[in-house]
This record gives sequence, C-alpha cells and structure tokens, in this order.
Amino acid sequence: MFKCEEGINTEYLTLPNMKRISPDTRIDRTDPSLKKLRKAVHAQLLKVGFEKTSEGYSIDGNVSKQRIRKMHLMQRKHVLKQNRLLIDEAGSELIRHFASGNQVDPNRIDPELIEVRANSLESELFRFTCLLWSVPVSRGFGRRLRFLVRDRQNGCLIGIFALGDPVFNLSARDQWIGWNHKDRLERLSHVMDAYIVGAVPPYAQLIGGKLIAGLIGSDEVSAIYDRKYFGKISIIGNKRNKKHLVLVTTSSALGRSSLYNRLRIPKGPQFIRIGTTRGFGHFHFSGDIFQLLRERLEKNGHPYARGNRFGMGPNWKLRVVRVALESIGLDGNMLLKHGINREVYAMPLAQNYRDILLGRRKRSLGCTLPAGNISEFCKQRWMIPRSIRDGRYKEFERNRLLESLRQEEPGPLW
Repeated sequence: MFKCEEGINTEYLTLPNMKRISPDTRIDRTDPSLKKLRKAVHAQLLKVGFEKTSEGYSIDGNVSKQRIRKMHLMQRKHVLKQNRLLIDEAGSELIRHFASGNQVDPNRIDPELIEVRANSLESELFRFTCLLWSVPVSRGFGRRLRFLVRDRQNGCLIGIFALGDPVFNLSARDQWIGWNHKDRLERLSHVMDAYIVGAVPPYAQLIGGKLIAGLIGSDEVSAIYDRKYFGKISIIGNKRNKKHLVLVTTSSALGRSSLYNRLRIPKGPQFIRIGTTRGFGHFHFSGDIFQLLRERLEKNGHPYARGNRFGMGPNWKLRVVRVALESIGLDGNMLLKHGINREVYAMPLAQNYRDILLGRRKRSLGCTLPAGNISEFCKQRWMIPRSIRDGRYKEFERNRLLESLRQEEPGPLW
C-alpha cells in the first residue's frame, strides 16, 4: 500500500524556505553518462510494464489487480533485498506470531489492539509484516501511529494498520471537504492518512481486513492520538497542537477496493468513497534507478540530491525523479504519470467533522465506538459467515509466509 505518493501536486514542489528550482536548461546530449542514464530509464519503464509510443510511454490495456502487483514487483524485490537481514535472522522467530488455519476458531476470535512503540518487539513484527504486501508499504512521515491487532484466543496476529500525516495536495479530499488553500493550511492537522491497513492470513481469508479497517474508528485510537499529539508542540512548526483528529483518509492499493467498500459500523464510523487519485507517483522509479537519478543531481550540485531530511515530507523522491529526468531531456511530469487510479476513502471520527474542517466549529462531537463493539460487529457480520461458506482458511500454514519472503514471490498468499 504505497500511498504517500498519491495525490501529489504535479507542479514543481520545493523544499521549505527555498525558492522554486527548475531543471537544467542546457543539456549536453553528447555526454556519455547522459545517454547511459536515458537508456537505463527506458529499460526500467519497459520492465515495469510501460510501452514506448510516439508520444512517450504509456500503459495500454486493462490495469487489473494482478497487473498492478506485477508493476510493483521490482520495487517489492528491492524492499525485500533491503530487509534481507531481518528476514534471515529474525524471520523464524517472528513467524511464530502468525497463525496457521487450524489455530483459528472464528467463533472465538477476540481482537486486542496494541500500539506499536519504537525499538520494541512489536515494532520489529510490524516491519516484518509490512513485507508481506505485494504493493510495498511506505514508512509514513510526520505524526505516526502504528498498531498490531492480535487474537487473544491464540496470541497470533490478525493484522496491522498505521496512520501518518496526509499528503498536502489531494484533490479528491479537498474538493469533498470544500477546502481552499488557506483552509488546508490551517486545518490539515485535523486529518491523518491510513497508509497501511490489512489482515494477514488466515484472517485475511475470513475478511479480517474489514475488522482491521473498522478499528481505525475506535475510541482507543482517538485516545492514543490525543495522548501522543494533542496539546504537544510540533517539532517543525514549533506550535502547540490544539486540533483533535476528526477525519482519516486512505486509498486503495489495487485500484478498486473491496476492503473499504460498504464498510459501515452501526451507530459508529464508516468509510465514504470520495473520489480517485490521478495516477501520479514515483514507485516505478524505485531501487537502483532512483539512486542513479539522485546521483545525477548530486553530480550537478542540485540541492534536492541531499534533501531527504526530517520535515521534508513525502515528496522528496518525487522532486528528485522529476528534476533528474528533466535534466537529461525527458518529460518528468509525463513519466511520473503511472496511470493507476486508486479509490480514495474518508472515515469521519466526529459527527460535525465538516464544520470543524471548514472552521465553523472548534469542539468535536465524536462518533467513534469501543474497539470491542467494532470487533464483535465485524466478526458476526463478515468473519463467521465467511468461515461457514468457505473453510479453506483451515488449510493455511504460516511457514508459507516466510518461504514467500525468502523466495520473493510476487503474488498474494491468500
């Protein structure tokens, strides 16, 4: 669920307190290094799944879920390579926190919400679990809340979710709320983005993803947010945060979403489809090709080459890719258009969320529910009925997860 790249403004993005910087205007097309890099970019795009046309590069045909997974395969292999030490040295121990199908009695599922703290076993388990997603997961930035959901009946992991700072420009969100630029500047801190949400097998086969998503709207999550951020002074702006969390946004990883669609908790939170992203981002320039592009800027003394510092937000890689591409005579905006339009959803956490986001009210009226209530509803509504209709979850063996990471299998495991 590589979400932080979605909704990014296609205009030039600048570092804080820095004037807008355009790419090099004079390009020496006889430079051997330039020719080599252009060939590398061409090869990368073809490997990912783009086709060369008279107008540039494009993705032809239906962009199915399987095709999206395939397009992310190179990025996923790069992520697994970066985490090889974790997989090889800790994988055998961490896999014990996952269940096999014969350890799960759907009627006895009893979710426990656990906040992930830095430098803990839970943090290592969260990182390991993120590697299972066929669409690689970002690490989030700025404010960040991470959670494990365990099943008390066996102590095993049901799934994970995490909230982070939202991207500044997300047209579907801003149009739905009714924000202008000033509104967004003043009240974006009322919003967080769920950048990873999902269940792991065998709970995923029991539609456990809806349980995990529903828990975002729990009393416990809002309380943890208030404890961690409300009233605290921000590091970047040096201002006291006096804004409660009233809205969570998220986007689908594989085009159309079956996870968030029709997810409503009676008398509690619900997911609302508010639009789609524009299919713009940088995942297809990950790994070695990104390093080559960054080195190009570093060689030219461009400030973006070393701009990945705390407070720079999620757009640093996008800036690097765009400016580096244009420095070798390629259209950065066109090549960053990957064409995967993801559905955007919003989960209000307050009854009067729109009044707060538009500055008409300051006091929020929560519409969250206790985690236990949400869990029981999701279990009765989706998980138990699925277990009756389809018993294949019982066949799942947890060791398959570790084997898939070691073998870098691209597809879903459930």
